[in-house]
Amino acid sequence: MSRPLRILYPGAYYHITCRGNERKEIFSNDEDRKLFLDKLLLSSNIFNVPILSYVLMKNHFHLLLTTPEANLPDFMRHFNISYTAVYNRRHGRIGHLYQGRYKAYLVEADSYLLELSRYIHLNPVRTKGAAKKNPKERWSSLLKYRWSSFEGYLYLGKRKPFVNHEMVLAYVGGDNRKGRLEYRKFVRWGLDKDTKSPLEIGKGSGIVGCEDYLQEIKDKYLKKEKGTREQPELRELRKVFKPQELMNEFLSLTQKNKDDVCKRGRNSIERAMLMEFLYRFCRITQPEIGEIVGGIDYSAVSQARHRLRKKLKVDRKLRVKFDEINQKLTDLPRSTI
Repeated sequence: MSRPLRILYPGAYYHITCRGNERKEIFSNDEDRKLFLDKLLLSSNIFNVPILSYVLMKNHFHLLLTTPEANLPDFMRHFNISYTAVYNRRHGRIGHLYQGRYKAYLVEADSYLLELSRYIHLNPVRTKGAAKKNPKERWSSLLKYRWSSFEGYLYLGKRKPFVNHEMVLAYVGGDNRKGRLEYRKFVRWGLDKDTKSPLEIGKGSGIVGCEDYLQEIKDKYLKKEKGTREQPELRELRKVFKPQELMNEFLSLTQKNKDDVCKRGRNSIERAMLMEFLYRFCRITQPEIGEIVGGIDYSAVSQARHRLRKKLKVDRKLRVKFDEINQKLTDLPRSTI
């Protein structure tokens, strides 16, 4: 059986789900869940993939996201491998954590983004155990559930830094008190009415959208050329920096010179940031990065990037500086490969 098509284009929206191998649990405890969210934050930042909604269940997860750079496979490969590695290490296991490839539904945002966000957030109270409770009890349980983005849609103080709430809330009045109240009502209504999964629409095609959208996608991306198979991936070429271009831009933005930043044996925060940006923007390996920043071992690159990520979590000034440089690099014109 051939793999399902991955239709990729800049600005596409997707519903993603991934189950544990043999339907086994992918989270053994809350520490696993925290690490999962840490890896989601990291991958979201590296690949510029805004997460709109998420939920963690015992043996699977759901994500609603968008890909401005048409790079869903790159993002999911990095994210799934990162979490699998840390989970296996923590629990002394080897092998696959997930059951095959992740499932990805292409989503028509204007028609189904809001509905899919609700579907994701209702998952915790659509289990067999929750079905025995009345709607009031299920609603109470949902409000207490910690491992989804739902609480961030209701309360500003409960938000995770990698979740973009504005895109969904724009359909109910915006990211303000009124919009958050409307979204709350919308989710509660879906619980009371026991609304069906919008993913049913996408069975067979992998596209959740109206007929016009489905036809538009078929016309643009799924047409067969004579003598060829349908193309599984159709996307714009991703723009990236050449390493020397990235180096020059970084030195200009930080007002540093190369010798100071890349001096062998020096463990500066600027060099750690440079290594992180080379990894994000240049599509090169950690051994290649090590050569560029002073001829250091790939393990030293990995350790420096790891220390940087830990510092970014606790040092607000450093986080602001890092985000400013990241945004300026993102906005600059680059080569196309």
